[in-house]
Amino acid sequence: MKHALSVTRAQDFAAWYQTVIAEADLAEESGVRGCMVIRPWGYGIWERIQRLLDDRIKATGHENCYFPLFIPLSYFEKEAEHVEGFAKEMAVVTHHRLIGDGKGGLVPDPAAKLEEPLVVRPTSETVIGTAFSRWVQSWRDLPVLINQWANVVRWEMRTRMFLRTSEFLWQEGHTAHATADEARDETLKMLEVYRSFAEECLALPVVAGEKPENERFPGAVATYSIEAMMQDGKALQAGTSHFLGTNFARAQNIRFQNASGELELAQTTSWGVSTRMIGGVIMVHGDDDGLRVPPRIAPWQVVIVPMLRDTPEDEALIAYAKEVQAALAGLSALGEPVRALLDLKPAKAATKRWGWVKKGAPIVVEIGGRDMAGGNVSVIRRDRLYREDGKLDSQVLPRDGFVAEVPALLAAIQQALHDEARARLTAAIVPAADFAAVEAHFAEGAVNPGWVEVQWSRPTGAALDAVVERLKALKLTIRNAPSDAAAADGTCLFTGAPAVERVLLARAY
Repeated sequence: MKHALSVTRAQDFAAWYQTVIAEADLAEESGVRGCMVIRPWGYGIWERIQRLLDDRIKATGHENCYFPLFIPLSYFEKEAEHVEGFAKEMAVVTHHRLIGDGKGGLVPDPAAKLEEPLVVRPTSETVIGTAFSRWVQSWRDLPVLINQWANVVRWEMRTRMFLRTSEFLWQEGHTAHATADEARDETLKMLEVYRSFAEECLALPVVAGEKPENERFPGAVATYSIEAMMQDGKALQAGTSHFLGTNFARAQNIRFQNASGELELAQTTSWGVSTRMIGGVIMVHGDDDGLRVPPRIAPWQVVIVPMLRDTPEDEALIAYAKEVQAALAGLSALGEPVRALLDLKPAKAATKRWGWVKKGAPIVVEIGGRDMAGGNVSVIRRDRLYREDGKLDSQVLPRDGFVAEVPALLAAIQQALHDEARARLTAAIVPAADFAAVEAHFAEGAVNPGWVEVQWSRPTGAALDAVVERLKALKLTIRNAPSDAAAADGTCLFTGAPAVERVLLARAY
């Protein structure tokens, strides 16, 4: 069996990942370290993610708005823990004009120095909190439920396309509430929105739960995450939701008069997912022939490739292919109109076929003269590319029968990708009773070790620091305490104290 990519997952997973991004035309280097150009197929996937998630965010009562890219440094300084958490990653604007240096170059104009430095948005709690302080005066103004789709900049030291870039795209939700219970409910509601979205739209099985104290968002009271397992066994934090309590409200002076006429601090939340999700889709669903895109987020679900030969027959073949495209466009699948593309680019049919295989289009339809004469089409299902004998599984089907079957076929591909990833996740989470078992599980040379579940007593302070250092020696982190885990029934693996929950240990991106 010959694969479309030059490197396989087993040979070098990191190199395979970069190869998929290049061969699938997802993104490329931009000339600025840590920043990428997202190409149309990659951006098309992000647009699908954006559209489907935006609908779910709005269905929970949130409204979209937009806040500035530049944030005064003083806004961050009001919240000491927050500024400390992001200080090393902040890009700062200090001048508003350049002048010639007399040598053919440009330098900042000393006369154009800003009175106050501006931070290029790493996240928007501070600037949005300042707006909330203007918007919220009375309990009648609450809750405030907003979201924005934006880019953010965090000056990362080690970058990897989609997973960790200096600039990335995301949505960030921010809310303010009258009570802590309301704010906590909001935090968990949005965590569930992310969990169900990842599972249902990205076919990405995830574990939802609370992060340990040392992994909290700077300034948060509690942070929750969805964690996905990549094919190399590493974890990817795919989304987070934060209960901020009154920490930001106190710093930003978000106060309201309650029904009794007393002044109270608002309780706030924030939550977000980013283009990192695309990295997760690549590493969970990709194979040695490229990407496999779940149909719900595929920019094109069915790609039709007529086998043109620069002969008079081409005209009839294109007309036949257009009929297939029109028939598909009139159908609905997974709750939306079917997205079908007719690829008429001037290239060999086999070249185009493998191009779409590498991009991960869910269904590739080839139509040659023989297919047209028999009223048929040749169909490749991307999630099942090969037959048992190793040859490409291209099935010749009656045209009308295939068209009628497409909605069910797309739903089946969506489900199959999820089931395959779910089985892999479930099989790769194992319990460990003591630290020796953890060390053995993640011993040097272990291939795709997956995750380990251990009992946990929630140590804090120096005791927690000691655990973090112990895990760091094995390149491990605590991912979260799964909300659906069995109740703790023993002692903490690290402290020996009575356990209060179970947590997952893993290597992570």
